[in-house]
Amino acid sequence: MFIHQSVMTREAIDFLRPLKGGRYFDGTLGLGGHSLKILEACQGQCSVLCTDLDQDAIDLARQRLAGFADRAFLFQDSYNNFFYYMNELGWDELDGVILDLGVSSLQLETAEKGFSFVKDGPLDMRMGRAAGLIPASRLLERISYYELKKIISHYGEEPMAGKIARAILDAKQKHGIRTTLELAGIVERAYPARRRAMARNHPATRTFQALRIAVNKELESLEDFLKNIVGRLKPEARIVIISFHSLEDRIVKHFFRREASGCLCPPGYPVCECGHEKKLRILTKKPLTPSEQEIRDNPRSRSARLRAAERI
Repeated sequence: MFIHQSVMTREAIDFLRPLKGGRYFDGTLGLGGHSLKILEACQGQCSVLCTDLDQDAIDLARQRLAGFADRAFLFQDSYNNFFYYMNELGWDELDGVILDLGVSSLQLETAEKGFSFVKDGPLDMRMGRAAGLIPASRLLERISYYELKKIISHYGEEPMAGKIARAILDAKQKHGIRTTLELAGIVERAYPARRRAMARNHPATRTFQALRIAVNKELESLEDFLKNIVGRLKPEARIVIISFHSLEDRIVKHFFRREASGCLCPPGYPVCECGHEKKLRILTKKPLTPSEQEIRDNPRSRSARLRAAERI
């Protein structure tokens, strides 16, 4: 059985403080590492609603959570549709929420899913094929140079975005791009030799990340989720979000700050006109990062950033 190492599990559970009788939401189930720790922390006397786009991950997580089968409710869907499943279970409010954003080891190491630039597979990158998302191959078929450059620059924060976008579209017109290794090779060749030699990571890292974010509409899903989740939190409920990308972390940071503020009117307004009420208390002034030991044990954790807040 494939075992994915959940990131910053101890810190996440410390913030969540699972309670007996509590109801929790794990929006990015993966292979169930965080959900398992929540259930163990309350000695199996709490419940967890779990969502994930990847059916393979759900099937493996169900095996891992078999000892708590009557307490773990698993659904294949995006986490921003959580309210449908709360309604299905008859839940009005939550005692805690965790999101572990980004791509899982299962997805990276399964070539057929099309996420890896070191294993050959179809150019897919969809986290869930039943979610109405279009694969990366179709995205590249219809995209313009300026749109592709923007995606690679913005989502990948790639300084070579223009040159890479041009190389991808030139290759597409000449012979098409069918596999992940073909795309990785195109990106690598677009890098000047000196920059390639100095790069700490594979030259295709940022481009693959950018296309994955675009294909799965990851930032839009996060923003939609945040707009809806606070109203479903009980007083003193905790929300923990682990991100791996600066754009995700920035969205979470700004949202927490907004909901931890009262009036949002511009400075100088004599009377508040916005009517905004403070809803959250921020628990992490700065994002927590993995310990040196965790990074040694799981190098993929090195870019993780954890933020937590509490419902007032």
